[in-house]
Amino acid sequence: MEVPVSVESIASQDVAACAVIRGTFDRLGDKWSLLVIKLLSDGPLRFSVLKEATGGISQRMLTLTLRKLERDGLITRTAFPEVPPRVEYALSPLGRTLVEPVTALAEWAVVRYAEISENQQSFDRNARSATKAK
Repeated sequence: MEVPVSVESIASQDVAACAVIRGTFDRLGDKWSLLVIKLLSDGPLRFSVLKEATGGISQRMLTLTLRKLERDGLITRTAFPEVPPRVEYALSPLGRTLVEPVTALAEWAVVRYAEISENQQSFDRNARSATKAK
């Protein structure tokens, strides 16, 4: 039987154990991975649909992101034996476990966007004022 592991228990062990958390955050914290996971949460998508839906990702960067997610076991890639070739990407069972936290984070981002933007503008104004005062 598998014993549940909590963030607190991992973090309280030793610094090396924190590599698990850091590695996962590093993997998912890039510019595109969470967005791709969110897009795939509704079902399989083709490369061209993912590229269009992400709005601004290059073909190369999408390819790299998909490969990394596939390597981590978070998505699956299915190539259909058709002409022209058709490839679909979908969340794996492991990737599906991320849907709830990614959705919550996406909703938080939408709700808090204006507040964050205001804070950034305020910070920038204060930084400019401090620079001029010197």
